[in-house]
Amino acid sequence: MTENDVRRGLVGVIADTTAISSVNSETNSLLYRGYPVQELAARCSFEEVAYLLWHGELPGDDDLVAFEALERGQRTLAPNVRRVIEDLPTSAHPMDVMRSAVSFIGANDPDAENNAPEANLAKSLHLFAQLPAIVAYDQRRRHGNDLIEPRDDLNYAENFLYMTFGEVPDPVVVDAFRVSLVLYAEHSFNASTFTARVIASTLSDLYSAVTGAIGALKGPLHGGANEAVMHAFDEIKTADRAEAWLDEALGAKRKIMGFGHRVYKNGDSRVPTMKAALDVLVEHYDRPDLLELYTALETGMAERKNIKPNLDYPSGPVYHLMGFDTWTFTPLFAAARVTGWTAHIMEQLAANALIRPLSLYNGPEERHLS
Repeated sequence: MTENDVRRGLVGVIADTTAISSVNSETNSLLYRGYPVQELAARCSFEEVAYLLWHGELPGDDDLVAFEALERGQRTLAPNVRRVIEDLPTSAHPMDVMRSAVSFIGANDPDAENNAPEANLAKSLHLFAQLPAIVAYDQRRRHGNDLIEPRDDLNYAENFLYMTFGEVPDPVVVDAFRVSLVLYAEHSFNASTFTARVIASTLSDLYSAVTGAIGALKGPLHGGANEAVMHAFDEIKTADRAEAWLDEALGAKRKIMGFGHRVYKNGDSRVPTMKAALDVLVEHYDRPDLLELYTALETGMAERKNIKPNLDYPSGPVYHLMGFDTWTFTPLFAAARVTGWTAHIMEQLAANALIRPLSLYNGPEERHLS
């Protein structure tokens, strides 16, 4: 083996099979269990998509009613989970708060070490129900606001927004949020999902695998990109400054976050759906200035680098318009992606093989102490 055989970042390496998602290169479509994600985003609730990822098929009417009842019955944070959140400093990144809360939930689950399929499905549903309360409460406490208890008469997206802001916003806002959750739910062997599968392959517990995935998603080259988009917008300020800012950033060899994707060669297939939701919110909130800045930077990147946006580029402004704090964007990504993570953890364990790649040593030759 030589250095020519090494695939840094595992580029092009096929590590395993999966039936959960894929990208159809001919149509440039991301597929969940065979369904184009843009069709799911147009017609399905987030609860239906979660069910699809875990069970392989969309739920029937009775299945959906039962599933929704189970999820809605587990939304309330236990008092000791609330205390964990409250004890963490508000200077901590919200992803650190989420990671700590998930780890604590796992440590308190007497069934945590049970990797039977039905046990892990129950844990997956529990985390699915709990993460909105964790994200919402963490944002609220940073502004000196109290926790808002969940409502069981609201769907997943409505309740998430209600717990964060104290009211259910206009239906167009709820729908844009639902679309974002569907689009972020799953994306094959990305860095955080692969982290989860590596941990699961050791026969560790599901909570540990999800905690590891949260840590991987925190990184700016993965989940943190949607935060970085808004930081860039904050630096640029107005559309007329975009070209000069971009030239300076590229000249300094800065990575422009929210652009490019390792999987897509003709643009991220999720962007048109998320951009359409952004357009609706720009009109709803009367923020044409934000769309002008968005377009100016996108155009500049196309002209200078021929690189197209990824999902993080439109989702950052969408979450900003809704009122989420910028550093809450990645926890929102995680709250959606927990469905994909747990689907992959269960798939990994169903036909497990320890994930243990090789490396090519390039250090000193063998030597001895004199």
